[in-house]
Amino acid sequence: MLIEHLNRQLREREVLALKRQRRITESPCAPHQRVSRDGQPARDLLAFCSNDYLGLANHPALIQALADGARQFGAGSGASHLINGHSRAHATLEDELADWLAPSIPQALALYFCTGYMANLALLTALGDASATIFADKLNHASLIDGALLAKAPMQRYPHGQLALLARQLARCTTPVKLIVTDAVFSMDGDLADLPALLALAERFDAWLIVDDAHGFGVLGDKGRGSLAHFNLRSERLIYMGTLGKAAGLGGAFVAAHPSIIEWLVQSARPYIYTTAAPPAVAHALRESLRLIGGEEGQQRRAHLQQLIVQLRTQLTTLIAAHPKLGWRLSDSATAIQPLIIGDNAAALALAAALDAQGLWVPAIRPPTVPAGTARLRITLSAAHSAADVQQLLDGLTRAAQDLTGTVA
Repeated sequence: MLIEHLNRQLREREVLALKRQRRITESPCAPHQRVSRDGQPARDLLAFCSNDYLGLANHPALIQALADGARQFGAGSGASHLINGHSRAHATLEDELADWLAPSIPQALALYFCTGYMANLALLTALGDASATIFADKLNHASLIDGALLAKAPMQRYPHGQLALLARQLARCTTPVKLIVTDAVFSMDGDLADLPALLALAERFDAWLIVDDAHGFGVLGDKGRGSLAHFNLRSERLIYMGTLGKAAGLGGAFVAAHPSIIEWLVQSARPYIYTTAAPPAVAHALRESLRLIGGEEGQQRRAHLQQLIVQLRTQLTTLIAAHPKLGWRLSDSATAIQPLIIGDNAAALALAAALDAQGLWVPAIRPPTVPAGTARLRITLSAAHSAADVQQLLDGLTRAAQDLTGTVA
């Protein structure tokens, strides 16, 4: 009965063009990758789908630091942080991450997690008890949504970016603790939350602002210190989550906040307490990643990334204007996430397949990851891309648009 039930649902997903498929990468994370799928021979593809925004995932210095960390600390941690898995590598990394956020959060301490998903579950379940209310943007990442659903606190969601409605929700709230929760850079649209206005609401209504900066850390702000630095914010009311598997090029995540909040997470956050600590070699290598991000090389990579964003947006805007019947539109994003919104699920899949036939890997993103009717190609740029790589993508999209509209160059 279970198998029949699941197979029926799988068939329904396929009919709605919602079935997901995995590919196998045969080479390191980089714009040019060797990729296989469905038992077919591996192919060389130009990828625009990773979150490796600074191109550090295959950086020689990080590979060396990871190897050095393994030689010094071994392959695995052996236990949870509260047993014997908390190594000197973890502790030193947390100290350095706290220093990174100190300009934005007075007295900041940091706590390292295996993944950003676990960090968000920990934050919302540990802080969102029965004395709290959670206020969440409707386009928040799935991990924030799931954390809020698992928390004992009730959740009130507000339409994306509509802070006037959020203000009314906060004004009516009677619980002693109020938690405003938002992505800093929204992962499927690439736009930035109005963090200054959100912090002003937190101060006005005696609330706390939890900021998921998964896609801003390393990319935005002075020396890549993230979205809080980008907006030059400083407040004890800020609770910051940054991931280290995207721009930082490795893995894991961290929470930075007031010391009492970090201590409470250590004492009560189940996703932290009841899991084996990440390999200390990764934590060791992340210190090298911070050095690269904050140094001259990081600055050069961020500048190159900005040039690629301008190149893509300028030419893609012209292409869309030349083919209005397609109904394509470019998300209002100034970040490395540049979604091309198609609308229909099948049409988005067809466009992704047309690019794939040209050796371009740009995945179609469909509901429930994005709202119904907004299926899209989520184009992500990396500092490891060249201007020629971006031009190859633009040429591929131009050919696809001409094929779909029956036009010629």
